[in-house]
Amino acid sequence: MIAIIDYDAGNLTSVARAVTYLGYENVVTRDVRQVLAAERIIFPGVGAAGSAMTSLKQLGVDIALHDAFQRGIPILGICLGTQIIMEYSEENETPCAGLVPGTVRAFSPDLRDADGARLKIPHMGWNRIELQQEHPVLAGLKPSDEFYFVHGYYPDPLHADHIVGKTRYGIEFASVIGYRNIIATQFHPEKSGHPGLNLLHNFCHWTL
Repeated sequence: MIAIIDYDAGNLTSVARAVTYLGYENVVTRDVRQVLAAERIIFPGVGAAGSAMTSLKQLGVDIALHDAFQRGIPILGICLGTQIIMEYSEENETPCAGLVPGTVRAFSPDLRDADGARLKIPHMGWNRIELQQEHPVLAGLKPSDEFYFVHGYYPDPLHADHIVGKTRYGIEFASVIGYRNIIATQFHPEKSGHPGLNLLHNFCHWTL
């Protein structure tokens, strides 16, 4: 069973729909017992870091995530879920779950492209991933594949070897993070067509 964590951070229906479409049993849950019993965990989310961490702590899901991480349960972070697994977010000056060393940083309000044109914040739309290392969950993806992003903050891992993929939007930032039994994407695979479904399929088969 795949547990899709509900912590009042939205974006759950599209994730569950994509996983169900691929044929994998899943449950959207905020029940700590179901999270602890899951064979895999998807940690999605949209919204603000401060309110998300408040909900996680009130539900006790932050402790369940730490427990699952220590037991080697495969965990997939998506968007806000990718940011929350870091140690600290500049958004709301929020201490986060601390599963992956690093900080979540805000895009500069003066972010510009290579020609000097101002870029819109949040970063919203399609972009490519430049792989920094191989990972089973990204197997089969092509350099031309594009993924859907919606974010004003980005993860900045402390250790370069935790960066699986990078994306350029004014600056180059970590768009895929991999550490032990965690793989996390700043983009939304469930909204990214066939490449995103391929990534979700790979996660549902990933063994460590």
